Amino acid sequence: MTPPVTTSAPITPLTPTLQRVAQHLANGLTAQEIATQIVLSPVTVRQYIRDIRESLHCPPRCKPSVIVHRLFAVQQVTSPTAERPAPTLSPDQLLLLRAVAEHSDARDIAVAAKLAPAAQRAELDQLLADTGARDTTHLVILAHGWKLLPTDPAARSGASQ
Repeated sequence: MTPPVTTSAPITPLTPTLQRVAQHLANGLTAQEIATQIVLSPVTVRQYIRDIRESLHCPPRCKPSVIVHRLFAVQQVTSPTAERPAPTLSPDQLLLLRAVAEHSDARDIAVAAKLAPAAQRAELDQLLADTGARDTTHLVILAHGWKLLPTDPAARSGASQ
């Protein structure tokens, strides 16, 4: 298994512009939707998202769900508030949730969640259905609102592996 996609190195604080883009990302918007809302070109917004990834020490190709989790974990954006109660998730589902928040590669998610790679997609689809999440980024946002994922960077297991 490869290590989590983020490191425990101190992050570079985000500029006000990057923080504004990061908050939109943490609200579940795509680069195109952010560009429309703040009246910038999609190319500029994608560059800002790359800058945010670098500031958070995330690899260039990590998924938005990983970036959003890291933004919440290091408290660079406002944490969401739960609009509904958290569903009851099994320990296996909680493990999968954390794996999705910390890894981008499907194989790494499967290993971190202790799932057979062939079963990972079906288990993730079930988790999305059980939580009412549209996608993995929305899942991470909901999970932070429900306090199912740690926001203290020191509490993140494996962060320095």
